[in-house]
Order: sequence, then structure tokens, then C-alpha cells
Amino acid sequence: MKVFNQLIMKDMCKSFGNLHVLKDFNLTINRGEFVTFLGPSGCGKSTALNCISGLLNITSGVIQVDDEVLDNGGKVFVSPEKRGFGIIFQNYALFPHMTVFDNIAFSLSVAHRPKDEIQKKVSEVIRMVHLEGQENKFPSQLSGGQQQRVAIARSVVMEPRLLLLDEPLSNLDTKLRTEMRYELKQIHNQLERASIYVTHDQSEALALSDKIVIMKLGKVQQIGTPKQVFLFPANRFVADFMGYKNIWNAKIIAVEETDGIRKIQVESYGISFVVHSTIGENKIVEEALLGSFQKGTDVLLASRPDDISAGIGQFNNMTAIVEGTEYLGTSMQVTGMVRDGMPIQARIEPETLVAAKGTISLTIPPDKLIVLPKVEEE
Repeated sequence: MKVFNQLIMKDMCKSFGNLHVLKDFNLTINRGEFVTFLGPSGCGKSTALNCISGLLNITSGVIQVDDEVLDNGGKVFVSPEKRGFGIIFQNYALFPHMTVFDNIAFSLSVAHRPKDEIQKKVSEVIRMVHLEGQENKFPSQLSGGQQQRVAIARSVVMEPRLLLLDEPLSNLDTKLRTEMRYELKQIHNQLERASIYVTHDQSEALALSDKIVIMKLGKVQQIGTPKQVFLFPANRFVADFMGYKNIWNAKIIAVEETDGIRKIQVESYGISFVVHSTIGENKIVEEALLGSFQKGTDVLLASRPDDISAGIGQFNNMTAIVEGTEYLGTSMQVTGMVRDGMPIQARIEPETLVAAKGTISLTIPPDKLIVLPKVEEE
């Protein structure tokens, strides 16, 4: 089946009765891209994937590859087996009575491919997923990671024009997940096809993706590169989901632009903060914020716990009352209160001496703070 250049979703919606699971979903995926649908449980990630695969038909909108319409919510619907997509689920769904070789070869056998072609293709993908020597074992004789490799091999042996992966690593332990994450990206690069990956794990999304689609309650909140969504979240939801656990109400006091740096002075809970951002580094978010970069505008001020240090810096110094600590090995998580109603979380050097109900000096570099629009989110 011909490899496509673009998978296009226009105003894709999916409803189950009065329950709207996907709303106005718009996305274009180019050949070779690794795209991740990221968001909390129930946000519509898997539903979107199932609509693309053809396991669900869309209520309205269009799904197409190049000029070929796959689903337009009524008139045209191409069945899953005719789309030429490979799907890997959280449940490996291997045939327990078949060997590794036969599991991988199953779809080729059903398609009545010649035996020599089956032998050649299965051998190729077994090498691709590093299962040499495991061909005659049954699934019960394999580790979880090996079973996942068989599931991947079974999907790619048919040379799908798009690979769909629905939380395929969630059943693995942390060490194995990290190893398989690397393997998945290598396989994607070898296939030279597009891949869509569903997860609620931010680290997986950041490590694997060329493009991340962050979703909430069936709606796309932000689409961008890993760097864009990590450093320049578009709204409060994205910021919180990407690790900005300190989000405070604030007001802009002054704005100055010098030598390509936008310097914003804001006030939050009676404390003056200075924010530095590089002009033009993230135009999409900046355009949404242009109306907010004005003196007197109510905004949100956000920072990550990892970006807050113990001690006193040139800017953005605070004193917090410590409410609790957690030793995390490479850092110490401190939860405290700066002012009444202004909580703070910081990850500081693990050797720092802190005690519950004691005080600690904290500082945030100006380029580690961001300003977000204070708007009602859907």
C-alpha cells in the first residue's frame, strides 16, 4: 500500500449520544513524524487514535491521507483493514499457543504470502526488535519486554503506512520502559513512516516526539515541539501538566524590551518578580499573549519546583515557611508557604538543612519564570 505524505484531520468530532468525547480536533501529521497525544485519563487520546485507525467512525469532520478520504462522518468510511495502519495496544494480545515466529508471521499467512517471503520478512523484523534466538519460544516463556517486542514486530511486519501505539509501555517497569522507549524511536526511524503514540507520561512524550498534542476533555490545548510545550505552555492546564506546579495570580507592573529580551515586572502576593523571555522564541504563545503584555493586566506567574534554588539571588527572592520535605535522592522536595495563600514547591540540593516550621530563603532566576494569560479554559 502506498505510503502517504500527510495524514489530515479537519474538525474531527466524536460523540456517544450526548457525550462529546472529541471536539473540533484539527491536526496534520507529515510522513516521518513521531506525534504523541498527551493528556490525563479521559481526555480523548485513545478515542482519537481509534477514530484514525477506523475502529470508531467519527461523528463529523474529515480524516484523510493526502487526497484520499478515510472518514467524513457519514458518506465515506474506509474499514480498518483497508487503511493499512499498524496498531499496538497496551495489551499485547499475543496468541499463547503460537511461537514468536508464528505470532509475527500470522498476518502474512492470513494474506497468503509466499513462504519464502514470510521467512524473509519475519527474520528481518526479528532482527529489528532484537529477538534473535527467541523464534521458537511461546509468549509464556518471554519477559514483558520481549512480549512487547513481539507485538511491535507483528505490527511492523506488514509494512504499515502509519503506526498507531496506544500506551504500549504502561505494563512495563520503569527501567524497561526507558529501554523500550529508545527501541521504539529507533524502529520508527528505520520504518520512515509516521507514528502516533498515546500516553499520559510527559517524559515519554518529550523523549519520543517530534510533535506533541496536549488534550483536555476532548479538545486540543496546544500543539508544538517538545521544547515548545515544555518551555512555553499556552495556558494554565498545559503548564500544570508539564510540571509548572507553582502557578500564582499576578499583575503586570511594567514591560521593557531590550536587546532581544522582554523584561516583565509583575507583582504577586505583594512580592515583585522579574521575568525575562527571549523575543520570538515561541511565536505561537507570544501571539496569544500580546494583549496580556501590558501594564495593569492580570496574568498568571508560573515556575517549576526544579528551577527554584535555596539561597538569595539577584532577583526574585522569597522567604518560605517549610511545611514538609521529601528526600528524592538527587534533590529535596520542599513544600511551604511564602505568604498567606501563596504556596510554593521547590526542589533544592539534598544536603540543604531544612526543618518543618522553619524558614528557608528561595530564589528563582528571571528566565525560569513564565507569564500565562489569565483566562477561563474550556
